Amino acid sequence: MADSSSVFDTAALSNPNSVWGAVAADVLVRLGVRAAVISPGSRSTPLAFAFARHPDLECLPVLDERSAGFLALGWARSSGAPVALVCTSGTAAANYYPAVIEARESGAPLLVLTADRPPEMRHCHAGQTIDQLKIYGDHPVFQAELSTPSMAPSRLRHLRQTLVHACRCSLYPFPGPVHLNMPFRDPLAPSTASAPHEFDAAQVRLDRIALEKLVGGVRPPVPSAPAVSPSSARAAVRALRRFKRGVIIAGPAQPGDAKAYARAVGRISKSLGWPVLADGLGPVRNHASLNPNFVTRYSAILREPDAARRLRPDCVLLLGTYPASKTLREWLEPLDLPTWTLHPAPDNPDALHGKTTVLNTTVEAFVKSLGAGKLNLPQREYLSAWLNDEQAATAAIERAMRRTGKSFESRVAAILSKSLPPGTPVFVANSMPVRDVDFFWKPNDRGARMFFNRGANGIDGTLSTALGITAHAGSAVLLTGDLALLHDVNGFLAAKAVTANAHLTIVLLNNNGGGIFESLPVARLGAATGAAGHDDLFEKFFATPQAIDFSKLAAAYGVDYHRLPDSAALRPILRKKLPASGIRLLELRCDRKRDREERGIVLDSPASDM
Repeated sequence: MADSSSVFDTAALSNPNSVWGAVAADVLVRLGVRAAVISPGSRSTPLAFAFARHPDLECLPVLDERSAGFLALGWARSSGAPVALVCTSGTAAANYYPAVIEARESGAPLLVLTADRPPEMRHCHAGQTIDQLKIYGDHPVFQAELSTPSMAPSRLRHLRQTLVHACRCSLYPFPGPVHLNMPFRDPLAPSTASAPHEFDAAQVRLDRIALEKLVGGVRPPVPSAPAVSPSSARAAVRALRRFKRGVIIAGPAQPGDAKAYARAVGRISKSLGWPVLADGLGPVRNHASLNPNFVTRYSAILREPDAARRLRPDCVLLLGTYPASKTLREWLEPLDLPTWTLHPAPDNPDALHGKTTVLNTTVEAFVKSLGAGKLNLPQREYLSAWLNDEQAATAAIERAMRRTGKSFESRVAAILSKSLPPGTPVFVANSMPVRDVDFFWKPNDRGARMFFNRGANGIDGTLSTALGITAHAGSAVLLTGDLALLHDVNGFLAAKAVTANAHLTIVLLNNNGGGIFESLPVARLGAATGAAGHDDLFEKFFATPQAIDFSKLAAAYGVDYHRLPDSAALRPILRKKLPASGIRLLELRCDRKRDREERGIVLDSPASDM
């Protein structure tokens, strides 16, 4: 880390705003923050100057605050460390809201620093001024307003300790966003001479040595994690072992150490003798050799009524939250089974409102409570039934997939799972890509790191989040549909700053509209009722085709563009090492209506073989 003297030499020490910004930047660096995303504006000048000048902060300028929020979210999720967001006053702060919501719902450490007008300029029609206090409602895990900058030692200590507390809250006991509203009076730009009328004449002037002493003892927050007592964990293990037909559901997960997570899931499965129904958005499928008992084709298997009855469990162990599979949730909900959920956050993870006991701990911590246990024959028989059906369903699906069209969009998830270089970060957009990954992502040991925004499940910030992951990871792949990409097209404005020394490959499934709506009842309402004009209404207000020429869009942003003749063309491209820099867009044009029919045929194919 840089010497504090070099940091504070850049501050105009007679200007409290500049001192405030320099202290904030250096304290955050000492707390472990290494990245900041800054959007342009006047009121945030003291922060922008100080952050950009700090030698140990990597700062990215991003014009659109909504894009900036999601870029910071992706960066924080990939690195596991807090990322600072800096914007000016007014609606700039409001544009962070979707990213703040996602960060809270999915647990990403964001430090949102919104500049503001001083109190005397509020509620009087001063320009670019809105009420920013608690602007994000209850979504931040901590929020506060700092005082206007002052040289008084007591106020500087307040700044320091508020940042220390905010950084700790963003990480522990469960990651999430924090919001600090920071008002500034003029003059905003660095200056060696402050305007006397702007500041209290009694303020104490501090020299560089005093500032170094102020920040000198700051250290990164000490890790802490929610944990159930050992006795409670052992009691849960004893209760689970009483059941003979249990299933483990490993839902979407983005752990810091994906392999350690997959290994822990494997240990739980082996200890209990239960199958693991592994969501494609978790690490288990990408570390397949660590768990011989996992099932990936549960959505297809459970579509067959006899299998759904035959495989009925008497207990569920849920790891995190439920997968996207509607078939799985509809199978479980009416059963109302005893359910134990491992979920470190304090919120309610039980979307099915079952007989649920929540253990606020991680999978990795829980595995330490297993100890030794003996399996009995009924458990083995139940496990074997699941594994046999998995094998049969996989064979049937593979046969059905070979009969589909070469541009069938669901093929892409399977191709990615087998073609990407080992350890590739993959961001999966919401709507159909998330579901196709769950349906068709094949087990492997290539160790792809899966990322997604499944907290609020929206398509906001798809491209920007992927760019944030790229900024930390160095290279990544984005799997997205056309509407999700277009919804965040301003993310391309940040692409050059991110990809000068990193690379993003975008795999675009362009079916000219919202393919997920084709699977909803509203898509077939006209055919069922004979309603005139229903198809036009559906296309206009649900599918919303945009008819964009992505080659021209790519050219406008200087993006390398390739149109794929079919899904098989992806294999030779992705098997190579990803480029070191730049951004490329690989477009596969699909037919969403045909794909809906073919997806249904493929998922129903195992039933004919059982």
